[in-house]
Amino acid sequence: MSDTTSQLADLLLAARANMATGRIASLPEALKPKDMAAALAVQHKVAASFAIGGWKVGAPGGVKVCGALPAATIQASPAKLAAAEHPLRMVESEVAFRMKADLPPRGTPYTKAELIAAIDTMHPAIEVCEARFVEPKDFDLLTNVADSQSHGGFVHGPGTKDWQKVDLSAQVCRQHINSALDSERTGYPFGDILDLMLWLANEGSTWAGGLKAGQFCTCGSWSGANRAPAGATVRAEFPGLGEAQIEYGA
Repeated sequence: MSDTTSQLADLLLAARANMATGRIASLPEALKPKDMAAALAVQHKVAASFAIGGWKVGAPGGVKVCGALPAATIQASPAKLAAAEHPLRMVESEVAFRMKADLPPRGTPYTKAELIAAIDTMHPAIEVCEARFVEPKDFDLLTNVADSQSHGGFVHGPGTKDWQKVDLSAQVCRQHINSALDSERTGYPFGDILDLMLWLANEGSTWAGGLKAGQFCTCGSWSGANRAPAGATVRAEFPGLGEAQIEYGA
């Protein structure tokens, strides 16, 4: 592991330990990852500090990336979060899966049929984005990948067993902040959701032993990454599938 990998990972770990006042405003250019391998090396070192309870996966700019979710950040809806401990309060309405079987690394890639057989339920969810940076938009994609793509929390609604019957191309998503409609979209934004899941199973998660039973996998924002004020209630509504809710309290 390079010195720059260790230095950036240590800075991110320190910021995780003090989100209220210890977030990073700027970085020397020498510490910013120069390629995806370097960004993931930092992410992996940080992830060694927590138990993995799930994954986020997406394809910003067409590049597939993922981040490990600390088990401690995962909770059922409705959830209450302390606004002081969540200064960014950036929220994304998403659809997630929960695994019912392990998919450990192996030489032969998993097929889509094997992936489907290993998935238990589909859930409406809110990903709570909380960067270790004061303002993640001030940093490039690779540096944000090193920071697990700004993951700060995950709140899931009820699970649907017959998830294969859900037509995500026609599914409506509405994100509400307090009483106002913040975002509305029809149709999953990123093509075939199982393509992302299959990449996660065969490539993205292998460094951590692959996907495991009980883990959640959340698959990209339908709403955009929008910000909520302190004291706000955020609700992700997926008619027919369910909803998830968080409240930013004191």
